[in-house]
Amino acid sequence: MLLGMNDPVAGIREMFADAVRELESARAKDELLAELTERRRLLTLTRPPALVPLGRVWRLGVFLLGRDLAVYATGSITRVTDTGRPTFQSSSVEERRAYRVMAVRSRLPMGETVNFNAAPIALDAEELRATSGPLFLRGDTAFVRWNQNRTDDSAPRLDSYLRDRVGLLADPPEGA
Repeated sequence: MLLGMNDPVAGIREMFADAVRELESARAKDELLAELTERRRLLTLTRPPALVPLGRVWRLGVFLLGRDLAVYATGSITRVTDTGRPTFQSSSVEERRAYRVMAVRSRLPMGETVNFNAAPIALDAEELRATSGPLFLRGDTAFVRWNQNRTDDSAPRLDSYLRDRVGLLADPPEGA
């Protein structure tokens, strides 16, 4: 779907609305969107950082899409699982473990996939023309910058990107 010459953002919104309708119809698996709150001091007690649920989203590669058509750039992810013991193998392994510990302490449902540090994407034509984020406009056509190391010339159009991603989520390959 090419975007309208007068209002490219209306075309983008329609593509995301079509994606929501298809994902809802397919009962595609969604995930939790949460906000990472920092350590807080409350009188004499210190509350540890926590993951506070904000809603449900579908992961579409570089995007998270809410039923309310809110679009986010994918941030960090963790799963609420047994946290195991510290292994001190590497700082990245320990950081991922710390997020799992935080998710369990936040009393999120076991087995849940949690997305956090997701930046909202403003659906505004001027911003989309100037952004270095995953969704951008060139002329009146929307493209997806899914890899920061690739050139914008090789970026797929939003309509084909969403078609592929929604298809994979709505009808996942066997074993996925």
